[in-house]
Amino acid sequence: MSNTVTEAGTSISSETAAAAPTTGRPASSYGAAPHDPSKPAVKRQIVCFSFYKVMPEWRRLPADEKAKHKAAFVDVLTKWNKPGEFVSLTYSTIGTRGDVDMCVWSIGYGVDELNEMRSELMRTPLGGYLNSPHNFLAMTKRSQYQIDRPDESEGEGRGAIRPGGQKYIFIYPFWKTRPWYLLPATERKRLMDEHIRIGLMYPRVKLNTTYSFGIDDQEFVVAFETNFPEDFLDLVQQLRETEISMYTLEDTPIFSCVRVPPAEMLDRLG
Repeated sequence: MSNTVTEAGTSISSETAAAAPTTGRPASSYGAAPHDPSKPAVKRQIVCFSFYKVMPEWRRLPADEKAKHKAAFVDVLTKWNKPGEFVSLTYSTIGTRGDVDMCVWSIGYGVDELNEMRSELMRTPLGGYLNSPHNFLAMTKRSQYQIDRPDESEGEGRGAIRPGGQKYIFIYPFWKTRPWYLLPATERKRLMDEHIRIGLMYPRVKLNTTYSFGIDDQEFVVAFETNFPEDFLDLVQQLRETEISMYTLEDTPIFSCVRVPPAEMLDRLG
């Protein structure tokens, strides 16, 4: 089983990718072939990164009232944590971003569930004091680029994300230029080979790439998990020096997040 590498960044565990044709119109650079109706459907995950900013008025409330607001918010998060079906990870961005205070990363299998869960969060007392300056919706999808690294998701089928236990995550939306999609497959492979080589130099950085074509403004959302922020910084700096970086249209804003339990995430709000 070979691993794959995403078009948006470096290496990521996935199923062995299908070979791309080298003649005729360039093969798609953003995923595998359409689903074969003669085969069982593959369950692909819905992924959402929601960033919230608390209003200043909330911080001026009495401590006991804020504690009740926090408890109600945590209750919703706890209610919606269903192993194998729907899970949310929580992060603080206090001190790392000025426009957001926290992030809720949810992974499930239905847009309706995501909609209902977020609706319940916003109906809590704390929800009335929250703005959401950024929200990224995406889905999982197999990439076509191969690398040589053991596949930790073997047996799960394509379309599954397994979040790690790392302390930090770096999240950003990503767009390729239109000329990238018109390059021949052989040229894309040549450019990606260098990208892959650099990614393999940083095994302590795990990348989760999800796809947003047609369901949100960006094309990809990338989330790098690590316990070593210095590795991520060095990785990104090296990637900027690769030839393929000329085909990056946009890759901001970037969110540096600290993983914490839900209650601690809220306590850090004040």
